[in-house]
Amino acid sequence: MAYTITTPLAGFQGIALTDTTQNHALGTIVQATDPTYGAGEFIYLKGIASTVVGSMVDYDSYLGTTALSPATGGVGPVAVAMSANVASQYGWYQITGIAAVKAPNAMVAGADVFSLAATPGSIDDAAVNGEQILNAKVTTTTGTPSTGLGLIEINRPFHQGQIL
Repeated sequence: MAYTITTPLAGFQGIALTDTTQNHALGTIVQATDPTYGAGEFIYLKGIASTVVGSMVDYDSYLGTTALSPATGGVGPVAVAMSANVASQYGWYQITGIAAVKAPNAMVAGADVFSLAATPGSIDDAAVNGEQILNAKVTTTTGTPSTGLGLIEINRPFHQGQIL
């Protein structure tokens, strides 16, 4: 993906880049466009170990921190890593638009999005109580745009949380 930041300020770190230097305030949100996937919003956060392009992470916008989304559900906002933004590095995470997310299992376009059991940071379309990612919808089958990824449409997604 080749997103170009459209927020009217100069000097932003590239959307697909990771840096060991913090270049912006944590929690900064920018708009960017991609010729294939259209417009989206991105939040600047600190990375966590084992993050790869497409990892779904839980984040704290106040602290600017991330954690791979748990395979057993969770509470709070989620975003998609735009780079292999590992521990002690800084980068962008997608919060709106069409996102390429780790999705190793087959999915059906139009399905709801769930955390993938036993694989933190990945998604699936298999319904599991308490594991739904709200404000997210599957848009393609797995393998698009590449092996192990699927496209989902997101609008500031978050975990469904506990179901009683």
